[in-house]
Amino acid sequence: MKIQAPMIGFINGLLVTIKTTLRRPVTAEYPSVEKRLALSDRYMGFPALTWDYDVKEPYCTGCMVCVRECPTQCMSAQMKDNPKHEENLSRRRKIIDSFEINLGRCILCGICVDVCNFDAIEMSHEYELSKYQRNANRVNLNQLLDMGSSFQNKIGWKPKQPQKNSGVPQPPKASEESS
Repeated sequence: MKIQAPMIGFINGLLVTIKTTLRRPVTAEYPSVEKRLALSDRYMGFPALTWDYDVKEPYCTGCMVCVRECPTQCMSAQMKDNPKHEENLSRRRKIIDSFEINLGRCILCGICVDVCNFDAIEMSHEYELSKYQRNANRVNLNQLLDMGSSFQNKIGWKPKQPQKNSGVPQPPKASEESS
């Protein structure tokens, strides 16, 4: 009787092993592009800047809120006057001049996205940006806009507040036309 209890445990363990052996794999082979798992639209990769296709300029105005609120201080930005605003082609008075993120220091927390009032920064699906040099994973404005544009096109991203953040100039008000 005492011999049967360990034998039952052994058989149960053997059955679990056989079931596991016969099922299909649950992991994906990472380096193979065709065998990678699809990412959810809600996946949070590295931050990227979004592009306003209506006026052909970034949504970012360089207000520096994301830079100030970043817990790791991995971002830096500068703004300039928007030449399209002077020509009445855009509502944005200021526009981003330079923007840099050190992705090696970024902790992917998403605070920059939460505090942005202009729908200018989103967590993209980029996750595979490792480099061999320590400072090689700094991305500049053009790289951030490329990441953001591909992200927008991939998931069909639209701004959360289009009426507020659109760069399309508004027609003059009736009171301005009469004066």
